[in-house]
Amino acid sequence: MTDYNPLVFSGIWIIIVTLMLQWAIAAAVKAKQPNAIPGKVPSGLSHDSFVFRTHRTFMNSLENVPMFLATVFLALFLGLSSNWFGYWVIIFALARIIHMVLYYAIATEKNPSPRSWFFVIGAIANIAILVQCAMVMWF
Repeated sequence: MTDYNPLVFSGIWIIIVTLMLQWAIAAAVKAKQPNAIPGKVPSGLSHDSFVFRTHRTFMNSLENVPMFLATVFLALFLGLSSNWFGYWVIIFALARIIHMVLYYAIATEKNPSPRSWFFVIGAIANIAILVQCAMVMWF
């Protein structure tokens, strides 16, 4: 069994709370729209719409968080307990929050947008933990 690493478990908690917050914000923003239909985002919306941005922020997290949590759970099952494991989990959690804030604040179709850099930081954190897992498994 892995040693308790407060950074890892704090980071997981932050990620879950962030995801729940994104869901609540997206649902509330959409529900306030005229003629809102539960479960359906109006077609034709783009980055100039806050409804679109809150929905896409939540969807982007749904696309990225499960893969990251799978990586974290693999690391936990392998008994990975390095400080860097904890640092990468916190980095991912903070990158998701900054990505969310930038997506809410900046309505742009530009690619890469400022939020893209924090998406990349999150991807790097995931890869870094996968590399640590490989080192535990094979070296």
